[in-house]
Amino acid sequence: MSESVDQQCTLTSTVADLAGRVPMGLRYITVCGLLAVAHPPAIALAEEPYAGIHVTILDIRNSTGKVACALFESSEGFPKEFVKSATNIGMLEIKDTRARCHFLDIPAGRYALAVIHDENLDGELATNWLGVPTEGYGFSNDVTATLSAPSFEDARFEYDGRDLDMTISLNY
Repeated sequence: MSESVDQQCTLTSTVADLAGRVPMGLRYITVCGLLAVAHPPAIALAEEPYAGIHVTILDIRNSTGKVACALFESSEGFPKEFVKSATNIGMLEIKDTRARCHFLDIPAGRYALAVIHDENLDGELATNWLGVPTEGYGFSNDVTATLSAPSFEDARFEYDGRDLDMTISLNY
């Protein structure tokens, strides 16, 4: 038993002596090179962002509450039934009256987006007694609502499966 401990101490001492003779810069380069070779998937993923629909929300009046982005692939439930009918939904924190939602790994097709600024965090677009929205709302193509919400066809856009950057302005 003491023989194996002596061998281990001798090996450790030899490695320490060799490491002491190699310049620090060369050791650093060697370690970095080994890490790069040992973890190539992590490096490859860092260089290739995922394709998707990236939406910048403009004209948010304050940082209270959250922004809800809903992606619809058909007119069913558009734009009012987020939870029931939307293909994808994102709830975002608002930072300095700014928000950006990302829908990744979305197949090519026709879609429409609806966005609300849910200031009171009740999950719905708040309205007054006449039914006029009191919280911010917006749609793809920056379609505006006049006497009612716009149709899916008015807000519809084509997505080819590659990166798409869009902006939606909120109305209050």
